[in-house]
Amino acid sequence: MLCKQFVISGTVQGVYYRASCLEVALALSLTGWVRNLPNGQVEAFACGNLEQLDQFESWLHKGPITADVTSVIAKLQPTETWSTFTIR
Repeated sequence: MLCKQFVISGTVQGVYYRASCLEVALALSLTGWVRNLPNGQVEAFACGNLEQLDQFESWLHKGPITADVTSVIAKLQPTETWSTFTIR
């Protein structure tokens, strides 16, 4: 299992980004969390296999139709154990 931290920039708050992210993560059987940051970005921490994380990252670059994603920064992180994926 691998874990990655993602920081997403653009118009990603107030556009159903976190809720959509939750739906995608659960559909991919990922664990972790997603939250808004005070600076207008969204941060996500996801754990799963490489294929799951690649699919998730691909979606993060698009987001829901109401979002306008300008960048996604991804960093591998030490593995953490979560029971599910949640919104913080």
